[in-house]
Amino acid sequence: MLNWDDILNFADKGNPEPDHRIEKTEKEWKELLTPEQFQITRQKGTERPFSSDLCSKLSSGQYKCVCCGTLLFDAEEKFESGTGWPSFTRPIKKNAIAYIRDESFNMSRIETICNTCDAHLGHVFPDGPELGGLRYCMNGVALRKVKAA
Repeated sequence: MLNWDDILNFADKGNPEPDHRIEKTEKEWKELLTPEQFQITRQKGTERPFSSDLCSKLSSGQYKCVCCGTLLFDAEEKFESGTGWPSFTRPIKKNAIAYIRDESFNMSRIETICNTCDAHLGHVFPDGPELGGLRYCMNGVALRKVKAA
């Protein structure tokens, strides 16, 4: 199980290798995504808090990257954080997410991106539940919920 030290280590020393990579031009992403999905995932935007219907859904299933379809999270790791964004305790696989230091807006945070296609997903924080202590705070627009495999 990942912990905060692991996340900082990835951000500072390099992320795990993804299973595969998907790269597209900006034009190709614009053709595949809605304007909101493009703004959030490709331009590092943030949806308004409590605007995603994924915030309060705790039913079974899995969550994929809206851009490339990579499996990112399992609903069993989802919890109600009260922050206004879907929150998870860990990714489905260690190499599903990549981590980047984000010093924007006079804050020090760790950005999470899809390790397959570099889509901006949200941020991870060290204030999650006991087991691992992580809170993956994701933009619902960046995720697509599917039935468990």
